[in-house]
Amino acid sequence: MIPLSHFLIVAAVLFSISVAGMFLNRKNMLILLMCIELMLLSVNMNFIAFSHYLGDMAGQVFVFFILTVAAAEAAIGLAILVTLFRNRRTINVQELDAMKG
Repeated sequence: MIPLSHFLIVAAVLFSISVAGMFLNRKNMLILLMCIELMLLSVNMNFIAFSHYLGDMAGQVFVFFILTVAAAEAAIGLAILVTLFRNRRTINVQELDAMKG
């Protein structure tokens, strides 16, 4: 049996990596979206670990809602990125700061 602290440590490391990725790489929009997904997955790991160790299914049900929102966010984010790349030929965040109507 794996103790709860191991799950929390792994989730904290994943969350820290994603925060570091967001601060270190502010240019590539695709990497920023991947960092957000990694954050959501680390939070999901916490929900599942606590749900398992407390014997309550509420955390695992909540994870399904988070995964649904994460999938929608990824699909919409990638669609926006494809449209921006077609129009501007770049996904550099610093060049995408001015939006025209």
